[in-house]
Amino acid sequence: MTNLEKYIEAFTTSFELDANALEGLEYQGVAQWDSVGHMSLIAALEDAFDIMIEVDDILALNSFEKGKEIIAKYGVELS
Repeated sequence: MTNLEKYIEAFTTSFELDANALEGLEYQGVAQWDSVGHMSLIAALEDAFDIMIEVDDILALNSFEKGKEIIAKYGVELS
């Protein structure tokens, strides 16, 4: 499984969405992406990439696209 596939899986699993629904997805854009869902996503990303996301980055991760930028800061290439 590629890193991009792991990234997509973290979102689809955390929010019970189809991968096609992720493009343009933003925080609170679906009912599942509330504060609890957000922390579930963070945990899934940390587990998938064996990283520890800093608090500032947890707060900044407010969209599917922004998450890609944040994950890249931790040395994870999503391609």
